[in-house]
Amino acid sequence: MPVSINGGPEVNFLFDTGVKSNIFFSKTIADGLGMEYTRQLNLVGADGRTVLSASVSPNNNFDMGPIEGIFQAILVLDEDFLELEKVIGVPVYGVIGHEFFKNNPIKIDYDNMVLSFYRRSAFRWRPFGYRKVDMELIGNKPYIQTEIRQTKGPNFDSKLLIDTGANHGLLLNRETSEDIVLPPLILESDLGRSLGGDLFGFVGRVRRVSIDGLKFRNVITSYPEETEFSDVIIETGRQGSLGSDLLNRIKIILDYPRERMLFKKGGKFSNEFKYDMSGLMVRMYSADEKRFYVSQVRKGSPAAKQGVELYDEIISINKIPAVFWNLSDISELFRSEEGKVISLELLRRKDGDEATGSLRKITFVLEQQL
Repeated sequence: MPVSINGGPEVNFLFDTGVKSNIFFSKTIADGLGMEYTRQLNLVGADGRTVLSASVSPNNNFDMGPIEGIFQAILVLDEDFLELEKVIGVPVYGVIGHEFFKNNPIKIDYDNMVLSFYRRSAFRWRPFGYRKVDMELIGNKPYIQTEIRQTKGPNFDSKLLIDTGANHGLLLNRETSEDIVLPPLILESDLGRSLGGDLFGFVGRVRRVSIDGLKFRNVITSYPEETEFSDVIIETGRQGSLGSDLLNRIKIILDYPRERMLFKKGGKFSNEFKYDMSGLMVRMYSADEKRFYVSQVRKGSPAAKQGVELYDEIISINKIPAVFWNLSDISELFRSEEGKVISLELLRRKDGDEATGSLRKITFVLEQQL
């Protein structure tokens, strides 16, 4: 979302129901916007180990055009963190959290890429066609009850965090319940980048996720390793979270004042849950440069078998130069269709030396592995 803070230029923020506070990633830019700070505090990173120092700026104006937030508190990281653009593919300077949207019902329309704010008094009734499920706020984060049917192990009811800032479909924390069992077919993987580090674990599928009778089938599911942050997760009583790969298949209204979630099928509801079939994870050097590199090569995958290596720079894909690709398009291509032929032109540097390198041409075929 484009946001202007204190009259400054618009910058991209991530709309994230999984965080309590607004967060700004650049102290350098924040100082230039004239932000004033009252105190410092520490944030625990996603890996449960990394501690990030942040300064509290209590009174700021957030301008989103027709929507304005006044007297908004924001946490400003003391060390600039601009790593998310390498994963997302566009510059991201902060996170809009519960602090901003706690007072209004909010509709998230993924199909049309529109976020709508409602006046609290004008939204007493359930819109036609929408289902309703109770939403519990714990630590200013929204949770709902779901039913999980696993490929192995018992069916169980689970309390899940609604996390629009996460890119997975379903995430289950095994340490929270003995009922959570790894499926027979899993892949070990880097599960994603967030504040304070990468999450590692396994990826598999569950047979079904049901929200008030609405069923999502064969959902790609992440099973992160236990971390020092696990005790905090256990205390909330949750078993995991729902992320954007599932949420973008429904239209959602989060009614914070009345603690309920309203939802109905979206245009992508019937789309199959797909996982990468190349064995590669690709990231950008920066959003300013259209340069992509291989950040992970899964053992035994089609790309690994043909010799793609970690940190290879992608020069072209299927004879189309890298400058014409977006990161999201590359990810979509690599999970598009089993049997599709992928041709990569790669630059491999010796010992990471920018001045030396050799071009490699590698071809592989996408193969369903999950």
